[in-house]
Amino acid sequence: MGIIIFSNIIAIYRRELQSYFVSPLAYAIASVFWLLAGLFFVLILLGPPDVGVIQTINAAEDFQRQQGLPMAPIDVSYEFLRAFLDRIGWLLLFVLPILSMGLYAEERKRGTLELLATSPVTNWAVAVGKLLGVLTFFITMVVPLLGFEAIALSASSPPMSPTIPLLGHLALILLAAAILSLGMFISSLTDSTILSAVLTFAVILFLLFLDLIAKNMSGPVGEALGYLSLLKHYNTLLQGIFDTMSLIFFSSYIILGIFLTAQSIDALRFQRH
Repeated sequence: MGIIIFSNIIAIYRRELQSYFVSPLAYAIASVFWLLAGLFFVLILLGPPDVGVIQTINAAEDFQRQQGLPMAPIDVSYEFLRAFLDRIGWLLLFVLPILSMGLYAEERKRGTLELLATSPVTNWAVAVGKLLGVLTFFITMVVPLLGFEAIALSASSPPMSPTIPLLGHLALILLAAAILSLGMFISSLTDSTILSAVLTFAVILFLLFLDLIAKNMSGPVGEALGYLSLLKHYNTLLQGIFDTMSLIFFSSYIILGIFLTAQSIDALRFQRH
């Protein structure tokens, strides 16, 4: 039984991934992503003093002076990487809803979702396969950025510990997986790709800003809202802190999105009966 489910997931995964590599929209999204990421890279590395890593370093030095702290050395390579991945994280807010909008909405529009809903393939297998497909395409978009970062960080002295960039990119992939998982669920609710993208953008924007809302609230409610913030846990991993709670948090969002998607398709299957 397990082998059959795994084979179904792989079949859906390959079908979904191939659809991205033959889609003009997917290539357009990747091109815009690379263009903006390259622009952020140049501005952070070579931009004016009020932009990017130089601004971060100046802010850190000002904080040390205001607090009367001794001027500790600042790791420029770390500040550069953190600033770059922070901008890329915000860029995902606009890119990923477009990638996820057609995961199920297009199936609804073409009338093939009913076939999936009534097929022997379990809804969980379909959801997992689709999520892995779009996530793999996103990872292929991120891979070229590693070359830029490697060139910039190769000049750092002393060399940066590999733990920090590994955790930073793991955080980026986990954040993307959580957003895509929720976007997949929203896509399963409508046959309009535009509506799916807009709703996904709104939900993710809310989840990113929960931390800011929580800071203005006290007590258990504020702590709970702060814990649910995608931005808070993303920044924790970007700081090079291996926090198991953040890993569990992102995994929970991913599983929740898959579960809700499967339930949504189950409801469609029930309607057809």
